[in-house]
Amino acid sequence: MSGCMQWEEVVLTARSIAAVQEADGGVPWPEGHVDAWNHIECLMAMSVAGLTGPVRRGYDWLVRTQRADGSWPMKLVAGEAVEQGGESNHAAYVAVGVWHELLVTGDEEFARRMWPVVRTALDFVVGLQTTRGEIVWERAADGRPAAYALLTGCASIHQGLRCGVLLGEHLGDPQPDWELAADQLGHVLAAHPEAFADKSRFSMDWYYPILGGAVRGPAAEARLAEEWDTFVETGLGIRCVSDQPWVTGAETCELVLTLDALGERERARRLFSDMQHLRHEDGSYWTGWQFVNEKHFPYERSAYTAAAVVLAADALDGHTPASGVFRDAGVHVTDRPTAACGCSHAHSRS
Repeated sequence: MSGCMQWEEVVLTARSIAAVQEADGGVPWPEGHVDAWNHIECLMAMSVAGLTGPVRRGYDWLVRTQRADGSWPMKLVAGEAVEQGGESNHAAYVAVGVWHELLVTGDEEFARRMWPVVRTALDFVVGLQTTRGEIVWERAADGRPAAYALLTGCASIHQGLRCGVLLGEHLGDPQPDWELAADQLGHVLAAHPEAFADKSRFSMDWYYPILGGAVRGPAAEARLAEEWDTFVETGLGIRCVSDQPWVTGAETCELVLTLDALGERERARRLFSDMQHLRHEDGSYWTGWQFVNEKHFPYERSAYTAAAVVLAADALDGHTPASGVFRDAGVHVTDRPTAACGCSHAHSRS
């Protein structure tokens, strides 16, 4: 075990996500809106705990709310779009979710039913790739692509494309264009920081190129070392932004997943233990802690934070055959074992 959470605690946290799921299947932010990326992350966490009913209702929500171009509205309230533009990283994450669900359950029928959704979504994403290789962050409601790309979003897209390639291979519908797009994107993420808008005050821009699989090995170790003291608060977790005394649970658990992906399991477990002060007695998690004022900030418990906790616990303890979905993000499809595309065994994850 992780030394921090027993299995019963993992399940309780997953149930705290199910408790806020809406009747239509959407999993909202505390503010009340749903976006596809965080929704999918919550479905993945509930799947780890075996909450198949809520998970499948959540995927049905994705099927119903996907638009013809493959995207989802940025924000939906009660199933209706309140922000119309479509974000590339939101669309890409459905491939991670469906691949994860296939690994957990082995449900081929589910994967085949979701394949058209994944295919349309990733075609939307690839349609936003520039000649250099980065993928701009949105297509506006009027069809215009954004003028710039975001590092964190593109790092997550890299994982989405890799999972989409694996799913296509598994289902007998290979997508070589996605693999080429992932290779180009991975190169830009690793070698061309100038391709992205400067959001370096956010910790996600620090670790996400590693979590999404584009940067691994010595380059990843060097990247972590460079900003470790900027973002990590010993005993508390990691900062959301470098210039505010505020640690957040979701970012901390994503760094846990990042460390696990690099094989740094001792540091990962220690960091996972550090953030447990955010746990509520009902298994949910406070979003963050302002450590100068010593108050929870914002004053909310968020499903996406609980989801990151569950996925980190799975990565550390190997509860499911999908526990390596983030660890494997940097591995090309041709480097993987071919038997059942990995579905038949547990892997040795942000």
